[in-house]
Amino acid sequence: MPKAEPLTVENLGESGLLARILPRLKAFDPLLGPGDDAALIAAPGGKFVISVDTLVENQDFRLCWPSGFCSSGFDIGWKSAAQNLSDINAMGAHASSAVISLTLPPTTPVAWVEDFADGFSTAVRELGAIRCAIGGGDLGRGGELSVTAAVTGDLATEKPVLRSGAEPGEVVAVNGVLGVAAAGLALLDSPLTYVEWSEEESALVLGQRRPRPPLAAGPAAARAGATAMMDLSDGLLKDAQRMAMASGVAFDLDTAELSLDLERLKRTSERLQIDPLNWVLGGGEDHGLLATFPQSTQLPVGFRVIGRVKAIEVGVMGPAIYLDGKKPDVAKGYDHFAA
Repeated sequence: MPKAEPLTVENLGESGLLARILPRLKAFDPLLGPGDDAALIAAPGGKFVISVDTLVENQDFRLCWPSGFCSSGFDIGWKSAAQNLSDINAMGAHASSAVISLTLPPTTPVAWVEDFADGFSTAVRELGAIRCAIGGGDLGRGGELSVTAAVTGDLATEKPVLRSGAEPGEVVAVNGVLGVAAAGLALLDSPLTYVEWSEEESALVLGQRRPRPPLAAGPAAARAGATAMMDLSDGLLKDAQRMAMASGVAFDLDTAELSLDLERLKRTSERLQIDPLNWVLGGGEDHGLLATFPQSTQLPVGFRVIGRVKAIEVGVMGPAIYLDGKKPDVAKGYDHFAA
């Protein structure tokens, strides 16, 4: 008996597809939506933060990888939610709403879209964004699979925590894992097939597929007096340089404080013959937090000191980042437009 062809979005149509996915996107309810032309979201403080991110097939993710592993719609939905929630977290805010735009080739299986919706809503719930209402979005037809989500958030304190507030004499701290998603990406892209992965390596790949930003940490850091903060999405060195430049200071990072991160990746790095320091310093998509605090501050739970903020020396040119007092010579991080 011939195998039945999967139901596609072209077969089902927009109205039918919406009927399938909207019930799957139920989280904390908005005041109004989805279903109308726009959602109505509460903004208790009279102001809110907003961020938007896009994932494009074969640019930001692959459905099937050189290792033979195939990502699910659930994975892409989770990742879309996580990266957007992390941006709100980095401003010291709680996510309050999300809207999603999907561009789908007509042959996309309906089951994939349902799986995506399940992944997005599950991430919102399991990552702890309990105030985040999913207010609707948009569906469109295109030649490639593309996901755009925008998330709003309410500030935990009177003002957001910016990238530009670091001062000399403060400590540089991180919350979350470093290098895990990069190691997972290397495994996905490697000729080593997924059936050969160890349990430890599968866990690293899961960190790439479904990152877990520490969503309680951003508001906690804001309340504790963080002077600068940002999401670690493009690599520790690149993001630290962005923060240092925005603040007009230099960061001196202590590689000894990264020993646990390096140890976590040691066996996989040996197997793939890649320096784990490149993953820890140059790998993005873990979506932890980078923050600076006054030296006397008792750091919130989960933060650890990895360096110090210094004044920029007169006449010194180049990156405002040091490793153990020296200019770095390692991977620089992710760039969307690099060749």
